[in-house]
Amino acid sequence: MDFERVDMREMSLEDQKVGAKQAQLVFKLNHTMPMTDEYNEVLKELFGENLGEDSMVMAPIAGAAFDHIKIGKNVFINSNSLLMARGGITVEDDVMMAANVQLLSNNHDEYDRQVLTCKPIHIKKGAWIGAGVSILPGVTIGKYAIVGAGAIVTKDVGDYEVAVGVPAKVVKTLDKDKF
Repeated sequence: MDFERVDMREMSLEDQKVGAKQAQLVFKLNHTMPMTDEYNEVLKELFGENLGEDSMVMAPIAGAAFDHIKIGKNVFINSNSLLMARGGITVEDDVMMAANVQLLSNNHDEYDRQVLTCKPIHIKKGAWIGAGVSILPGVTIGKYAIVGAGAIVTKDVGDYEVAVGVPAKVVKTLDKDKF
């Protein structure tokens, strides 16, 4: 899989301004009463047009490059999510994520830590991500797949597969006719 390299020392002034604005919006979101019009307005400002209808991201959240995140319709992301999105994060419709999920689409070069190596994360329709899961750069989670609590996902999980453990391994395949 191809990946992008981003040298943090070469960030444009515009990119720095966008990052600062996003950090302020994250702070504001994390200190706003949830399930209020004000909360929903801050959430919409942070994610813009990339937040699907009837989707909810619960505070507190942390991360970077929120403009690289696309969230589909009817998605629920529970509290304490870490969304490191420089490599891009796509969450399709009807996905559920429990608390403390980490989506890490970027890593640091092992020799020059100011350089990020970035690969997209893709979570397909109807997937269910358990509490405390970490999904690493370049991983795709298939349609209606389940990733069990505490798993660290280093490789793709196929459609309808259930993966658990560290590192995550597929333990069964769900009956797709039941969806």
